[in-house]
Amino acid sequence: MSPIASALTIAGTDPTGGAGIQADLKSFQEREVYGMSVATSIVAQNTLGVEDVHHLPVPFIEKQLHAVFHDIAPQAVKTGMIATSEMMEMIAMELKKNRMPYVMDPVMVAKSGHSLMEEKTRKTIQGSLLPLSTVVTPNVPEAEILVDFPIKDQEDAKKAAKVIVEDLGAQAAVVKGGHLPGEAIDVLYEKKEYHFFKSPRTETKHTHGTGCTFSAVITAELAKGKSIPEAVKIGKDFITAAIHYTLGVGRGNGPTNHWGLRLQGVPNNATGGNDNE
Repeated sequence: MSPIASALTIAGTDPTGGAGIQADLKSFQEREVYGMSVATSIVAQNTLGVEDVHHLPVPFIEKQLHAVFHDIAPQAVKTGMIATSEMMEMIAMELKKNRMPYVMDPVMVAKSGHSLMEEKTRKTIQGSLLPLSTVVTPNVPEAEILVDFPIKDQEDAKKAAKVIVEDLGAQAAVVKGGHLPGEAIDVLYEKKEYHFFKSPRTETKHTHGTGCTFSAVITAELAKGKSIPEAVKIGKDFITAAIHYTLGVGRGNGPTNHWGLRLQGVPNNATGGNDNE
């Protein structure tokens, strides 16, 4: 029997469990991948917003990474909240030494609107981590920051995904369509081809941690050897179900339901049924 696949998340925390490394670990578990985590920042947040953030010292983050890589080497890694340029540069060096599929969720702003990244780091991310990435998964506001032009419709999203790959150096980019009108259509650009992943829109305020969960599922599937389009398809199905089968917890923007696919009767080693083309 071959060893189980493992995945590592490098991100901030959420004590209420809806986002950050807590959401990532739940997602890894649901996709039957052994999950590990390295904390970058300790965040005092809940469904109502962010109250405070404590950034861990860079040398301590580095020690956490060494502890993982020197013992249980992951088959894929993702990053979420990385708040400072110094963190990014150190993590980039470690990823260069330990090459594997890498999913970058460019976490810049919390669902509540609170900034999670220092201003000066918004450019650093383009030069350090983004060129190392296998897949980048920005929502529309994040993609606008990365490409420096407004995204108003699907054509703009296609242009942004292409710029992230061909100009900024990522292997693939998924510009998520949740902020755009109409159907929630995510645009993947990879190997000079576009793929579109559609899902019906669920009217709910309970979307805390959607970006973390989506990117974590993609990471888990890459760790199992899936192709990028296959991993994104599974990620799309997973997050669609997680939003649809809302838990309804929290007094603000509540978390998604990480066992949503199971409520559809879909086993962990399969995908859901959303269309893609």
